[in-house]
Amino acid sequence: MASGMKIWFVLLTTLLMINFRPFLVMVKGEPQVPCLFILGDSLFDNGNNNNLITTAKANYPPYGIDFPDGPTGRFTNGKNSADFLAELLGFDKFIEPFATVKGVDILRGVNYASGAAGIRDESGIHLGDRISLNRQLRNHKVTISHMSTLLGNKTLTMDYLSKCIYIVGMGNNDYINNYLMPQFYPSSHLYKPEKFATILMQQYSKQLKTLYRYGARKVAVFGVGSLGCIPAELAIYGTKDTICVDSINSAVQKFADKFKPMIDDFNNNLPNANFIYINQTSIAIGDPAEIGLTNLAEPCCEISSFIAKGQCRNGGGACSDRASHYFWDGFHPTEIPNKVTAIRAYTALLPTDAYPYDISHLAASTLALNKLGQSAGAELM
Repeated sequence: MASGMKIWFVLLTTLLMINFRPFLVMVKGEPQVPCLFILGDSLFDNGNNNNLITTAKANYPPYGIDFPDGPTGRFTNGKNSADFLAELLGFDKFIEPFATVKGVDILRGVNYASGAAGIRDESGIHLGDRISLNRQLRNHKVTISHMSTLLGNKTLTMDYLSKCIYIVGMGNNDYINNYLMPQFYPSSHLYKPEKFATILMQQYSKQLKTLYRYGARKVAVFGVGSLGCIPAELAIYGTKDTICVDSINSAVQKFADKFKPMIDDFNNNLPNANFIYINQTSIAIGDPAEIGLTNLAEPCCEISSFIAKGQCRNGGGACSDRASHYFWDGFHPTEIPNKVTAIRAYTALLPTDAYPYDISHLAASTLALNKLGQSAGAELM
């Protein structure tokens, strides 16, 4: 990242012009897609870690201080970006976590995301249990089995899943809680940044192909942001005047550069595949002050001084001016940046926000197929 570039988390000034209008054009009644599946880490987690033996959990105050149900396991003060995406897609309720979803509710989709989880199984292990991407895929296979029972057979289930949208956001913890922690993990001793990024993307590609084999056809893959700019990393590697740790951003960028070629490979070689890339770094470009975000470095909540450094202290305080803070804790955004991420992922404002197109186009293709099917059915009648 060039030193002259503004820190990664600043937001596009033209956001003022759209005034979150995509929320006003959601399909009323039926959702735009039959179901939404979510795989990822703490940016998407909404309760899967609550009953795990881990310090990577957020089911205590002040987390959820602005969420209607209070602390639920979301690593922010209010809604996360997966919640906002569900709203944008027309769902009238949030997608339930795998840990608690039951019965026919799985037909609306399931959230498998887990705080501290990574592409690599060992990522985040120093914090305790977490549901790695491999385990999330196994959990999805369990869901598919239950869906087959509900729908009657596997063929109907595969057809149903092909119309759903999947959002996948992984890779952050393979750096934050692996490569950048040489005291716990050997990866940075074994691999230079380019080699680690290559190995990581090779594994990620295999996992996403597994998701495809399980029936996913419409998949939005969220990239990683500039992790050298988050408070937790600045507290370790930064100085008083440091805006971002360039060495971290440089290492992470080597991984980020590999997303678009992977997406092209999937779409060119997997029949009926519709994979897209959501570029977190592009989404974060702009002037945050224009939407009231003036505190860009300090966490809003009181930070724990124990092993879960960077997370909010259990029962600790929180700032009163949450609308002006970008960061909720040492790792995670407040609700406002989460909303911006969802809006820009759903309806790209810049050509670089999404590749080859945004989530709304995934949904539109499903709607077109449904209408075509309804039309053909009417003709047969």
